[in-house]
Amino acid sequence: MQTRTLLAGSALMALLAGCASSGSQSGTDTSASQSVQSNEVTYKGSLPCRNCSAIDLTVDLKGSEDASSSEARSFTLDAAYRDHPQNPPAEHYQGNWDVLSGTQSDPQATVYELTPNGEGQVYYFQKIDPSTLELIDPQLRRFENGQNLQLKRQP
Repeated sequence: MQTRTLLAGSALMALLAGCASSGSQSGTDTSASQSVQSNEVTYKGSLPCRNCSAIDLTVDLKGSEDASSSEARSFTLDAAYRDHPQNPPAEHYQGNWDVLSGTQSDPQATVYELTPNGEGQVYYFQKIDPSTLELIDPQLRRFENGQNLQLKRQP
């Protein structure tokens, strides 16, 4: 589907524009390892977009980091393109999320792997602190292009 390709391509292009590398990264504090509440937790932010003002992203996580399987954890991800010349419709994905331990530069990092049902790319978010997730690449590296790729937890 063209809009899914557009989202994946836009996000990937924005992220790859900085030539992702495994450079230095500050360590996470102990509060970053706290579990996601068993209730729904919402994170929102805007990602850079090559052909539009931004991609507004909302991620809802249901379940707990401590759940025994990813089937006990579900997510929805909504993406909307701001000021895109082709006016693509908003995209909606749902599926399950899993918890991975460590990244290439921080073995203590917590990473959420969001796998959509059916079509769609897998998303990886590093938990920076209890209120911040950052989109990272599939090799579990932070993008070092200077772009804001963070989502903030909503009250």
